[in-house]
Amino acid sequence: MEFTLAANTRQERGKNEARRLRVSGRVPAVVYGGEEVDSVAVSVDPKSLLRILHSESGVNTLIDLKVDDGDANQVLVKDFQVDPISDELLHVDFYRLAMDKKIIVNVPVTLVGEAVGVKVEGGLLDFITREVQVECLPADIPEHLEADVSQLNIGDGIRLRELVEGVEWTPISELDTLLVNCTPPKVEEEETAAEETEVEGAVPEDGQGAESEAEKKGEGDDSAGGGES
Repeated sequence: MEFTLAANTRQERGKNEARRLRVSGRVPAVVYGGEEVDSVAVSVDPKSLLRILHSESGVNTLIDLKVDDGDANQVLVKDFQVDPISDELLHVDFYRLAMDKKIIVNVPVTLVGEAVGVKVEGGLLDFITREVQVECLPADIPEHLEADVSQLNIGDGIRLRELVEGVEWTPISELDTLLVNCTPPKVEEEETAAEETEVEGAVPEDGQGAESEAEKKGEGDDSAGGGES
């Protein structure tokens, strides 16, 4: 997926300038990488950028970044900072791409289907690895990797090696990386543990094997040599 984003160059840097930009409804950003050596300080519209970040491809979205009236550069969002309280965008780093050179990106894993082990056997899906690293040309970045769990029984799983056939990218993460598996229901394990705890703490109904405090005290008096001489 590809988006277009307009940017304006900014001459000043620093916290005061960044604060002023945010007040005016812009977000400070930097563009770097590619064949150009120097980085360029710019500002962008946060609403437009958030639409990109919230799209299905997220940070892996190819962006045609047009700075002022110059030619557009194809970039990726390399990093961004968000205020933890207000969720306001604070700063963005854009990385220039060479469309004929491969890059390494993190790609999210999504699950489709309903596992037999869940629907019929009462098991649970354990989503272990939610993103993997791949290498590819910028135009071939996948939006996500799709794992079909519909045939999974309890004890079955899906590993990365099962998703690499016929793709236009090379996995960087280990092929044996477990993405998802179907586990037995935890309720049975919890019930078993509760039953074992109940048995261990049980007191015999007839009182055998349990001494009263009075009996213990009486034995203690006798053992002390009690009785008058």
